[in-house]
Order: sequence, then structure tokens, then C-alpha cells
Amino acid sequence: MTTACERILTVSNLKTYFRTPDGIVRAVDDVSFHLNRGEVLALVGESGCGKSVTAHSIMGLVKAPPAKLEGSIVFDCRELIGLSSSEYRKIRGMQISMVFQEPMSSFDPLYTVGEQLMEVAQAHMPWGEEEAKERIIETLRLVHIPEPDKRYSEYPHQMSGGMLQRIMIAMALITSPKIIIADEPTTALDVTIQAQVLNLMQDIQSEYDGSIIFITHDLGTVAEIADRVHVMYAGKIVEKASVVELFDNPLHPYTAGLLASRVRREYKGQDLPYIEGYVPRADQFPEGCRFNPRCLRATAKCRELQPPDLEPAPGHTVACWLYEGGDGR
Repeated sequence: MTTACERILTVSNLKTYFRTPDGIVRAVDDVSFHLNRGEVLALVGESGCGKSVTAHSIMGLVKAPPAKLEGSIVFDCRELIGLSSSEYRKIRGMQISMVFQEPMSSFDPLYTVGEQLMEVAQAHMPWGEEEAKERIIETLRLVHIPEPDKRYSEYPHQMSGGMLQRIMIAMALITSPKIIIADEPTTALDVTIQAQVLNLMQDIQSEYDGSIIFITHDLGTVAEIADRVHVMYAGKIVEKASVVELFDNPLHPYTAGLLASRVRREYKGQDLPYIEGYVPRADQFPEGCRFNPRCLRATAKCRELQPPDLEPAPGHTVACWLYEGGDGR
């Protein structure tokens, strides 16, 4: 049996709550998952379901207090929750790096790209300025930035969104991290650039044998890059499976709705399928299964009790009462 320490990351019963004037916001509510070494794990769900807050919690970007952070985050056999800010800084950006979703707003317009990459290198690596510059340029070349020597001295506004996203990936790679968390890295890009970024992420994963948590709401990108998929809804993970199993046999009604909502050629001239309603506000989650107000198969039990993780098939878990004692079909 694989132990938690043999996995690069194990998140157990993670709760990230925020106190607001409107009440307690349970942004991440009792989430558990693991990331194997050399694996790409996708976190999928609509905006507001808790994906990014999960990532920020792992990165130590959620401050407690004022937030309330409970549970366990074990990275490479070390518990992260409870570390001091100085201890976390030795991990964040060096051993765990993050690629944010808005490349246009992630860079300071007053500094060159090279200056901003240099800041990361000098904060974490024992390099002199000349060596750091050489390694940065080499990393820019690795992520397919044309004329990296020239781009090093340019400002963010001189580059396209796709190029800035690749530079964001380069920034995450400078320290050769063990985990890269990519938070919707293709959202703001056009289709052709999205494909380039996905190919780049695959190349990085295969060359470095690193681990990636890929956060997205786009199931098309999941099919291209992920080994396993976890589907999140309203602060909880509702389904876990391999990418092949999830696409071939989605179990949770929410997962099935997401897959059905993808635009396809055969839908031309027809009303597009969609999931009615909206993700509930994190301070107004319903009783029972949080998807029950939008679920066409909800029962009285679904409206009263939160379902546990059930395992209708080996390695495929689903939090849905429809699968209690059977396959739900």
C-alpha cells in the first residue's frame, strides 16, 4: 500500500473558512486528496467551487488568522499547516511553485521581465547575478520564448498574453520545484495559444518528472494533460477517478452535467445542454448534498444528509447517495 510519505503531497480534511460580515464562508470544506510523484492531477469545477482557495491553502497564501485553516497538508513527508511564515517561504516558490491564471496582471509593468525573474532566482537560489541571468535565459529558451536574451530586457506590455503565460511558467521552473500548481493557465488565451501552453506543460512534466496540479473548468484541457481528475463543487470534492474512467463513466450528476455541457458539432441548430442554476454562495450552502437544488435526480435523503465518499468501482469514488449499496443505475 502506498503511504502518505511516499506521495509527494497528501491533503487530509482540509477546511479553509473566512469570516465575513455576511457570515462564515466555507470556501474549502473537508477536502482530501493526494498527488503522486510524477503525476498530473486535475481539479475541475465551475468558478467559485473552491479550486483556487485549495491551491492557495497549499501554497501558504491563506493567512490564519484571519482565515481559519484546519486539517493536514503533508508535502514530501513534512506537515505544512502550522509552519511559520519564514519556514513556508523556504518551500513556496522553491519546492512548490504556482502559475497564476491572469498573466497580464501578474507582472509589475514598471520592471522588465528579467528583473522580475531575477528577484525570484535571488530569493531562492544560491546564484550570483551573472549565473542567475544565464539560468533565467536558459529557462526562457526552455519554454520556447524567441530571442530570450532580448526578451529578458523587455517590459511585460511588449509581449503577448501567450508569451507572458510562458514566462509565468518559466518563473515557476527557475527553482526546479517538485510540484507546480497551474491555476487555469489557459483561461485568458486563444485556442492556438492554449494548445501551445498545454504542450509545454506536458513537455515539462515528462522532462522533469515533476508533479502538477492542474486547475481548470475546461474538461477539454483535462483530457489532454491529466492522469487523474477530481471534480469539485461548492467547496467539496464530489468525484475522483482516472481521466479515462471519468470521461467513459461519469457517476456524479454534476460531473455528467459538466461533460454534457461541452459544445459539440452535433448540437448545431439545437438548444445547448446546461446545468440549471448556479453554484451557491459559500455562506449559503444548502443542507444535505450541496448539488441537490440543481440535481434532477435528488431525493429526500439528498436534501437532508451530506453523502460520504462511496466507491462503486475500484479507484473511482463519488459523493452521491444514488450509489449507496450499488452503482446507482
